[in-house]
Amino acid sequence: MTADLFDELPVAVSRETLAPGAALLRGFAREDDAALLQAITELTRLSPFRHLVTPGGYRMSVAMSNCGALGWVSDHSGYRYDALDPLSGQPWPAMPSVLRSLAVRAAAQAGFAAFEPDACLINRYEPGARLSLHQDKEEQDLSAPIVSVSLGLPAVFLFGSSSRSDRPQRHRLVHGDVVVWGGPARLAFHGVAPLADGDHALLGRRRINLTFRRAG
Repeated sequence: MTADLFDELPVAVSRETLAPGAALLRGFAREDDAALLQAITELTRLSPFRHLVTPGGYRMSVAMSNCGALGWVSDHSGYRYDALDPLSGQPWPAMPSVLRSLAVRAAAQAGFAAFEPDACLINRYEPGARLSLHQDKEEQDLSAPIVSVSLGLPAVFLFGSSSRSDRPQRHRLVHGDVVVWGGPARLAFHGVAPLADGDHALLGRRRINLTFRRAG
């Protein structure tokens, strides 16, 4: 854990504590949005967005891709990380430095030093898309935090506890917000409510979410 870094936050950024080990950094990624979106465009040209199928046979409403040494995939055989993009059979694109740097800085700001992500999930939400409550537990190293970056349309982020039966908090995330959770909150159930329609200045009727993890 790092020392308190609150005084180092940019003027337009504020921090909210969601739970022990979980922080919402308002506006943290906004200054980097142009570089992030340019990188995402190139990454998804190499490994296009696709709608994965759950082990139960349901098509996910969120379209996704990955970058980094490992990518998260789902099919009838289960959820897992893989070094190869199943669409191309080739390695996932390398994680651009602008993405990695943002994740490392956000993790440090939330109290998690020396975060080294090796996987970045790139999720595309369109109106009506949602993500049901779940835990991120396919990673080998659960001591590392999760860093989640919101770009584009606002979304309602659902954040609960390690018990599915607990009612989750609802937090409105807007363009540039970053959520970091780890430690006692690492296995918190979380999700995204159905995305409301709208028109964002940079992304139109879309929301892009970047989720950084230490998977291997």
